[in-house]
Amino acid sequence: HTGLGSPVAMMGEGAWETPLGVVEIDGELAQAIFKASDIIDIDEMAHLREHSIEVQLPFLQYLYGSEFRFIPICMGLQDLETSRAVGRAIAKASRGRDVVIIASTDFSHYEPQSRAERNDRRVIEAILNLDEEGVQRAVRRYGVSMCGYGPVSAAITAARELGASSAELLAYHTSGDVTGDYSAVVGYASLKLTR
Repeated sequence: HTGLGSPVAMMGEGAWETPLGVVEIDGELAQAIFKASDIIDIDEMAHLREHSIEVQLPFLQYLYGSEFRFIPICMGLQDLETSRAVGRAIAKASRGRDVVIIASTDFSHYEPQSRAERNDRRVIEAILNLDEEGVQRAVRRYGVSMCGYGPVSAAITAARELGASSAELLAYHTSGDVTGDYSAVVGYASLKLTR
């Protein structure tokens, strides 16, 4: 969201703190990802004012306490080639390890409900088909204003490389479902990719 730092930036060590406590970065896995990639830089600057990762941590802390480590990767570049390169590096470094790959994004921004649902479904369909190219194509062709289509594309690439063969839509809603104002909504979906 900020454009600070490297276009594809990972933190390689340290910890993040939320109101629920401290979460350590998995430095060993971060180094493995860094070595597997020629596009990911180790750069803390990109994470200084970026909120898309930190807002996920309290949910994980609630579920797992301090029993997990994580690796933040921020993608300013979201084109297909970059997304696939990031996904392949994550997959290569993660093979044989107990990992969960999370991509964070919202979907359509401030569109009328009917347009948001229609466009978001196009992207969701591509995700359900484990088709990162289809995600990118839908975003471009229909002007879908989702923030994190690159991380979603990278996650699909990584998941497929690690043996994922199916995806499931867990939920889809818009902000209009909460506010009752359907004139300008933001779309939210939750999906999981599994073997």
